[in-house]
Amino acid sequence: MPEPTPNSSTTSRLNKRMAELGLCSRREADDWIARGWVKVNGAIAPMGLQVAPDARIEVDPKARGQQREQVTVLLHKPMGYVSGQAEDGYQPAVVLFQARNRWQDDRSPHRFAPAQLKGLAPAGRLDIDSTGLLVLTQDGRVARQLIGEDSGMEKEYLVRVEYGAVTNGVQAAFPPAQIARLRHGLSLDGQALKPAKVDWQNPEQLRFVLTEGKKRQIRRMCELVGLRVVGLKRVRIGRIHLGNLPVGQWRYLAPGERF
Repeated sequence: MPEPTPNSSTTSRLNKRMAELGLCSRREADDWIARGWVKVNGAIAPMGLQVAPDARIEVDPKARGQQREQVTVLLHKPMGYVSGQAEDGYQPAVVLFQARNRWQDDRSPHRFAPAQLKGLAPAGRLDIDSTGLLVLTQDGRVARQLIGEDSGMEKEYLVRVEYGAVTNGVQAAFPPAQIARLRHGLSLDGQALKPAKVDWQNPEQLRFVLTEGKKRQIRRMCELVGLRVVGLKRVRIGRIHLGNLPVGQWRYLAPGERF
């Protein structure tokens, strides 16, 4: 009697399942499968394999060794740099990942090597006219944690605003009901935004904590309630704070540090 065909409604592609289990990214999984580094139920897995939820997945130690060499970089992005690919004559932030820009107080045991640029990509956006914490990583697990479909990672921003002609004492002039709308009640691109934490840090500056990242989200939220953003800085992602990292410099995510 022929073997029963796996039910596609209860199985998933092996690379997707490996990403769901936090083993690696889908792209990384494809590389490992192509190298013969992945076994499913004791057999070397072919590309495109569908697996059941209870499938036993084993990864060759060579893959773990490769993963340990991957780096994650925390950069204090200046204004005038784009997060991803170069555009409109502006350089990508990754060009700042050079030995001379490493923060002198970085205590990570990692040594800078040009090979670390391979596959180093931003895990999230930070607008060209915004500054602050930008994460660059070779590690698909980190990228998925920060920007995956199911990510609810908190990101904290300090946002300097003006209200009409008011540039000083904005807090006193701005209606409290509009702060409530910033916290919950706005929509962008036809979709309701998730609740946000929004509070005054000082009379001209708001503190935003978001768990989503639509394009230019904070600037567009502020426009909807009559505020104009004149300065925006990201100071935290999850448990990682920008801290005293100088503008234009970077450090490695240290062993043991977690988002």
